[in-house]
Amino acid sequence: MTSALPDPLMIDHDADLAYWCARWLELPYVAVDTEFERTETFFPIAGLIQIGDGTSAYLIDPLAISDWSPLVALLQSPTVLKVLHACSEDLEVFMKLCGVAPAPLFDTQMAAAYLGMDFSMGYSRLVKALLNIELSNAETRSNWLQRPLSNDQVTYAAADALHLAELYQLLGPRIEAAGLTAWLLEDSAELVSTAGRVQEPETAYLNIKQAWRLKPSELAILKLLASWRERESRQRDQARNRLLREKTLCPLAQRQPDNLQALSRIEDMHPRSVRQDGQAILELIRAGQAVPEADWPERLQEPLPADANKLLKALRKVGQRHAVKLGMAEELMLRKKHLEALVRTGHPGGPYQLPDELSGWRRALMGDELLAVANGREQLA
Repeated sequence: MTSALPDPLMIDHDADLAYWCARWLELPYVAVDTEFERTETFFPIAGLIQIGDGTSAYLIDPLAISDWSPLVALLQSPTVLKVLHACSEDLEVFMKLCGVAPAPLFDTQMAAAYLGMDFSMGYSRLVKALLNIELSNAETRSNWLQRPLSNDQVTYAAADALHLAELYQLLGPRIEAAGLTAWLLEDSAELVSTAGRVQEPETAYLNIKQAWRLKPSELAILKLLASWRERESRQRDQARNRLLREKTLCPLAQRQPDNLQALSRIEDMHPRSVRQDGQAILELIRAGQAVPEADWPERLQEPLPADANKLLKALRKVGQRHAVKLGMAEELMLRKKHLEALVRTGHPGGPYQLPDELSGWRRALMGDELLAVANGREQLA
């Protein structure tokens, strides 16, 4: 650190949390960060919550707080902007801890990309770039569930909250001056919406890599395995890949072992999974084999073929052109999922339509142009 920071205030009583949340509700924004543990558990375990108000840092001890309703009110207040950085995991922490995600949300990593900086700038690099402060990462992997916290942990956590507020004080006005605030808040709201979705076990198989290679009869087995894995991981609070590695799921559905010895020979199958859940896995495979053909899942879409690359490249140029014009990171302008969804609406011969995935400001800004390129009405150099 380049200069001494004010001592943070530790909040470890319900009454103190209620008092400070009432104070923060009067502010235009608060900077929010979390420290958590998530090595082998399904859900993140909150170890600390940091709040910055622009002048001071406050450290909330989740191991000592029992009434989270004041924080819920703050997180949901429409008049207080919540400032976070690269916040997908932080959102999971809040969903688990108190059932809500912070909104409205301003993500400083996203804001940096909106202003033409790198697409996925880490927090330390952004602090160095904008504040010229070198942050130590020594406490990043420390135990945030230990009590008492070390002095180094407290200093590290407080610095995060203080500097996050300083980043917003710089980035917020720049985003506003560029006329990009509404777009940024729209994208941030999408992050919050995604955090609030719970994976349905019955559709978990759709997210398994390489599942598109399987025949419908094999998908029937994969569907049961993936559904069981999702339910058990949540119930046991155990990481999915600790329970059963994803890389084993498609081979299990294809090779369909019928005994523990054959199960243990599946590539990437952990001996622990065989020992603890081998019989359950074999029963799931047998149940999948018994699924009537009429109930087999439909075959999944294959990846787009190589001959789609020319169109994808032309569509990507539309986004690149707008990114240059607006001074934004090009990865932010058009996402891969947007482009592929558009191509799938008409490949190989068209006509193409705008997919539901392309929505909001991107659809309004580029929709007509993308359709013109896709349907051959406009050519890009």
